[in-house]
Amino acid sequence: MNTSKVFAHLQLTRPANVVTAIADIIAGFAIAGMGVYLTSFSNESGHLIDLAWLVLSTIGLYAGGVAFNDVFDADIDAVERPERPIPSGRASIRSASTMAFLLLVLGVLAAAMVSMTSAIIAFAVALCAVLYDYWGKHQHFFGPINMGLCRTGNLLLGVSVVPELISEYAFIGLIPLVFVAAITMISRGEVHGKNRKALFGGLLMYITIVAGILLLAYSFGGKLIEVIPFVVLFVYMVFPPLVKAIQKQDPKLIGKAVKAAVISLIIVNASLSAAFAGWLYGLMVLILLPISLWLARKFAVT
Repeated sequence: MNTSKVFAHLQLTRPANVVTAIADIIAGFAIAGMGVYLTSFSNESGHLIDLAWLVLSTIGLYAGGVAFNDVFDADIDAVERPERPIPSGRASIRSASTMAFLLLVLGVLAAAMVSMTSAIIAFAVALCAVLYDYWGKHQHFFGPINMGLCRTGNLLLGVSVVPELISEYAFIGLIPLVFVAAITMISRGEVHGKNRKALFGGLLMYITIVAGILLLAYSFGGKLIEVIPFVVLFVYMVFPPLVKAIQKQDPKLIGKAVKAAVISLIIVNASLSAAFAGWLYGLMVLILLPISLWLARKFAVT
């Protein structure tokens, strides 16, 4: 396989987005009360090794899931986005499918190295991803929820480092679910525009996310002050491009709003991390933001 084809297959995995998935795992690790091991770089009880396995798992799950998205969209992309790897001929459907499948298998096997609970969650995320790629994204109501469930599962995959805490903190998965559902709704206007209702709906859901994060910070550990700077950054990142998209209804502006929101998943995770493990841990998660932004200049986000 030549360099061009390798790059094309790497494009299929959306590297900038994969970094946001890693942030999900690190945030889940904090929610499980394991943040101290990362901030002190202590591998006592092997928790940092577990974190590494879960990071590898989410890389496989996310990269495999988005690669399958291009496989199932090959015919549509041939018309609307012919520059993408498959319709441009730089990657074949067969090679892309094989890579995507192997990545999903890697995701499940890596999670199994932590616990059976982690493996089950990883398998569920893989199923949700393929379901969305093949069917969910064509459903007006269930599609955004389907996509949100992938992120919810990913956050809980991080929490699964302590399996018995899954049931206690499962409700926190509503935050990525609502946020990703909002992004998915908004993204439907990237090609043709004119989706004002979806944009307004996304705006209301973003406001709900901000309120939910602040409530969590106040309720768990009293770290509201530590979380506020992260929330302010989130508002700065996602609200201005979305307001411009609402005003102009232009597909390019909608695309920018979607891109900003996808990258801001890292800020959501940094906020959740700060709420449970303090500002320093949140800052460690936020370090992933410039990495994702750099990759977003090299590879497509949507």
